Amino acid sequence: MEEKKLSELLNLVKRNINLSDLGILYAHNGYDDERYRELKEINLRILDILTNEGVSLEKLKDFYLPIKEYPTPKVEVRGLLLNENNEILMVEEKLDPQKWSIPGGWCDIGFSPKEVVIKEMKEETGLDVEVDRVLAIYDKKFHNHPAEPFYTYKIVFLCKKLEGALKTTFDITNVKYFSLDNLPPLSTPRILEEQIRHLFSLATNNIKETYFE
Repeated sequence: MEEKKLSELLNLVKRNINLSDLGILYAHNGYDDERYRELKEINLRILDILTNEGVSLEKLKDFYLPIKEYPTPKVEVRGLLLNENNEILMVEEKLDPQKWSIPGGWCDIGFSPKEVVIKEMKEETGLDVEVDRVLAIYDKKFHNHPAEPFYTYKIVFLCKKLEGALKTTFDITNVKYFSLDNLPPLSTPRILEEQIRHLFSLATNNIKETYFE
């Protein structure tokens, strides 16, 4: 199946799971509850087949736990930091060896997106940074990321170094600057080459408007 059709089908399945959860949440009788639970189970099985990334059905069930309120997308934040030579700061994570991304991760409850990216930059690179502005808000369904079981928005901030020295941590095996013309193999669930080039253009051309889509 071509990538575009697969992506569309995945989004439809995720939407079906979302609607099933809403049905379970608001069901007023046992009959409706049973049918919505069966519908969710069917769509989880379809999702397991489509993602084809070794994610077991049980793990998918753990992720799509019964909801108690209206479900929303997951939010990921990342930071773009350039040095004086306009090289891009990147990290290699233990979970995806020999693949690189710009620093970042999932948003944490109790922290604003800005606070999370500052924390992630410190934890993953050793650098204290300040946030200049939001460069882009990406809806991953519009971009060619590998299939995944959840629906994600990605917020990317332009960051500036304040102080500190590059260092690795327990989950980061390497930290390094790369030029745009010499990018390493990328961790495509986290970042795509076209996104890096787009973000670099937004930053170096001093475009103030936030891109979204």
